[in-house]
Amino acid sequence: MAESIKPLHNEVHGKLKIKNGINVEFLKEQHLIPLVAHEFARTATEYPIVFVKNNDSGEFQAVAMLGLEPGENLFVKDDVWQGGYLPHAATRYPLALVPNPQQQEQLLVAILEDSHLVSEEEGNALFDEKGEETEYLKARKESLIRYIEFSQVTTNFTKFLAEKELLIAQTLTLEIKGEKRDINGIYLIDEKKLNELSDEEFLEIRKRGYLAPIYSFLTSMPQVNRLARLKAAL
Repeated sequence: MAESIKPLHNEVHGKLKIKNGINVEFLKEQHLIPLVAHEFARTATEYPIVFVKNNDSGEFQAVAMLGLEPGENLFVKDDVWQGGYLPHAATRYPLALVPNPQQQEQLLVAILEDSHLVSEEEGNALFDEKGEETEYLKARKESLIRYIEFSQVTTNFTKFLAEKELLIAQTLTLEIKGEKRDINGIYLIDEKKLNELSDEEFLEIRKRGYLAPIYSFLTSMPQVNRLARLKAAL
C-alpha cells in the first residue's frame, strides 16, 4: 500500500478528487490509534486513552483504545464506522506529509493514489483548471501541518510525564461473558503519584498547560467498560 503514496503534483494529479468518507478498510484492523493531546477531551467521551511504549526507543505514545486485541476495532460493524468521534490520525487519509527525498528536513504533501476515496469523477477537486490549489486542498494541507505541530506538543507532554515518573505499567482486568481477560502492555497516568506531587511540581504542570489532557485521560478510563460491553455483544 505504501508504494502508491506519491508526492502530490498538479501535473500528475491535476484531475484527482477526494471523496468525503472514512478509510474503514484501514480502521477495522486498528485496535489502537495515535492521539494528540489537543483531542484528549473529545476522545475521553468515547474511548479509553492509554499510553504504549516503544521498546526500541523507550518513548511513549498516547493512543485511543478501539479494541481489546490486535486487529480488532469494536467501533467498525459490517464495514461501517460506528464511533461518534474520529481521531485526527485517521482524518488525514488519503493525504500525508512525507520527507522530501532531496531535503529530508522538508516535508511534502503526498497522496495515496489507490485509495477508494481518490477519484477523477467525484469528490473535492485538489487543483483548479489553471493547476492552482483549491481552497479544499489548502485547508487539508493546513490540517496536516497542524497535526504535525500538535504531535510535537504531545511528544513533549509524554516525555514530561515519563521524566516525572507519572506513567505506570498497568494490567487491565475485564470480565467478558463471565470470563476474566487481562489487557497488558499499556501505561496509565499514576493518579496516586500525581496527587503526591509538591505544590511546585503541580504548578509546573499547570503552567505547561498539561492539566487539561491529564484530567481528560483520567475521565476516559471508564470507557474501558464500554469496550468490554461491545466485545461481549459480538
